Amino acid sequence: MLYPCRFSHSSQQGPRVFLDRLMGMFSVDMGIDLGTCNTLVAVRGQGIVLNEPSVVAVRKGTNQVLKNGQAVGWVAKEMLGKTPGSISAIRPLKDGVISDFEITEAMLGYFIRKVAGRGKIFGPRVVVSVPSGITAVEKRAVFDSAERAGARRTYLIEEPIAAAIGSGLPFSEPTASMIVDIGGGTTEVAILSLADIATCESVRVAGDDMDESIINHMKRTYNLMIGEQTAERIKIEIGSAAPTGPETEMEVRGRDMISGLPRKTTISSSEIREALQEPVGAIVDAITRTLERAEPELAADLVNNGIMMAGGGSLLRGLTDVITKATGLGAKLADDPLTCVARGTAIYLDHIEEWKLTLENDMDI
Repeated sequence: MLYPCRFSHSSQQGPRVFLDRLMGMFSVDMGIDLGTCNTLVAVRGQGIVLNEPSVVAVRKGTNQVLKNGQAVGWVAKEMLGKTPGSISAIRPLKDGVISDFEITEAMLGYFIRKVAGRGKIFGPRVVVSVPSGITAVEKRAVFDSAERAGARRTYLIEEPIAAAIGSGLPFSEPTASMIVDIGGGTTEVAILSLADIATCESVRVAGDDMDESIINHMKRTYNLMIGEQTAERIKIEIGSAAPTGPETEMEVRGRDMISGLPRKTTISSSEIREALQEPVGAIVDAITRTLERAEPELAADLVNNGIMMAGGGSLLRGLTDVITKATGLGAKLADDPLTCVARGTAIYLDHIEEWKLTLENDMDI
C-alpha cells in the first residue's frame, strides 16, 4: 500500500516544491533497494550504479568500520566467516529490516557517498524499498538511518510495488498483476491493480532460509559444518525445487563436527532438493494464501496474466514449475530478477514530482 503525505499547510507546498526542485539540480536523487543480502542503488536517469553485499566489517565490540570506513560491501563480504577474533563481519539487516541501527547507518552513508560523490552541495532525495509487512518502528529506523547517512528527504516504497514496476507489469491498469519477490530475508507476494496493492503477504522465509536448510542438512547427514557462503554456493550450483535435468554432484569442504578437523565430502543435487523442501513449501503456501484472498474479478484476470517472479531467490531452478503446479497459473521469471526492485525505484524517481504525494515520507512519522 502507498501512504499519503500529510502536510499541515497546503499553502506551504508551493515554495517547498520550488525549493525542492532547486536543490534537486545540485544533488543526485537515488533509489535504494535495501536488501538483507545485497543493496542496489539506482540513480535518476542513469539506472543501477551500485550493487554490493549488505555487509560491514567492524572492530569487534565497537561500531568502528575498518579501513577508514571503507570495509563495506564486497570488501566486507570476503571476510564473512573468515575473520580473526578482533574483527566482526556483520550483516546489519535481518529478514528485510534493520537489526543493527548504527551499522546500517554507516553502510548507507558509505553507499550514498560512493554514488553521490562529495562535490554535491545538497544531500540526495532517496526512495527506499521496504517489505510490505514492516512495522512503524521499523519504518522509523529506515528514515533515521537514511537521514543520518546524508539523505535530504526520504521516501518509502513497498517492495512489491517497486518489483512490479521494475519487472514491467501493468500495475496501474484496471487488471490484476501478481508479483512474487523472493529476496534474502523476505518473500513478498502481492496482487496489484490500479497502482496499488489489492492483497499481499510478506513472509520472513527467503534465500537465507534456503542457505540455512542446506547448512542444517550437512550437519545432520554428514556431521559437517559449513559456512553461509559455501551454502549459498551449493544452492546456486546444484540447488533446485524440482527435477530439471540430469542429477549432478558437488564436492563440499568444511569442518568435521566430531573430530574438529577439515574434511570434504560429495553431495548430490537430489539431496539438496530434498533439504530445500521446507522453505520452498513455505513460499508456495504464502502464494496460495494470497490467491485465496483475492477478489473473484482479480482472480479471473490472473488466469490469463499469471505470476511474475522477481528477486534472487526466484532463480532457484524448477521453482516456477513448482508454483505453476501448485496454483494452476503460469509462473515466469522477470527480466534480470535480481535488479527488479532497484529498477522500480529508479522509474519511480523519474516520476517523483507527480507521484511523491502517494509515498510515505520522513515528514509523516
